[in-house]
Amino acid sequence: MNADMSMISLVLEASPIVQAVMVLLLLASLISWAIIIAKLSQLGRAKRAANKFEEVFWAGGDVSDIYRRLKPQRGNLRGLERLFEAGFSEYGRLSRGNSDADAILAGSRRSMRLVLSRETDELEQSLSFLATVGSVSPYIGLFGTVWGIMNSFRALGNVQQATLAMVAPGIAEALIATAIGLFAAIPAVIFYNRFANQIDRTLSRYENFAEEFSNLLNRQLHSRRVKDAA
Repeated sequence: MNADMSMISLVLEASPIVQAVMVLLLLASLISWAIIIAKLSQLGRAKRAANKFEEVFWAGGDVSDIYRRLKPQRGNLRGLERLFEAGFSEYGRLSRGNSDADAILAGSRRSMRLVLSRETDELEQSLSFLATVGSVSPYIGLFGTVWGIMNSFRALGNVQQATLAMVAPGIAEALIATAIGLFAAIPAVIFYNRFANQIDRTLSRYENFAEEFSNLLNRQLHSRRVKDAA
């Protein structure tokens, strides 16, 4: 009598522990893909928003006008817009009645660093889950495989004549666990590395803008100091 070697049959007839491993890995894979899709959308929006804002900002217009347009949307700002709004808002607040240019510039930079820290947290959110799935899933799948093969060989102890047909289904169902582990791990590793690189480049872009904007504010303060001296 030939054993049913179809994939569905092997999964349904696997031992409870091997089935639990398969379910755990499939669940991890589904969550990983949900994170991957959400992160692709998030990073895409961040790049488009940064491109749009830099195009407006470096067009040579008055930064005060840009700030006035962004201020009503303060709660919904992200990325460079949020960074600019925080820095210029603090600059304006400290400039009123304060003649210490260094203190004004330092306060603006602190405000932008705080926003940059928040942006970093938002961009890196859920990356640790992808890293965990990518590193742990193969070992979980291997555990299911070892357990399944162990059960197959234990079953041979109860028969006098062992054949390949007797152990093949057990070994096959065990190897499915390893395959599912790799199925969960490979996309997680690929997209984790891709997202980590994109986030590093995005944050570097934010940091460069913050530095350039600080230099612009510094020039404004210097010009104001020259006018006051005159």
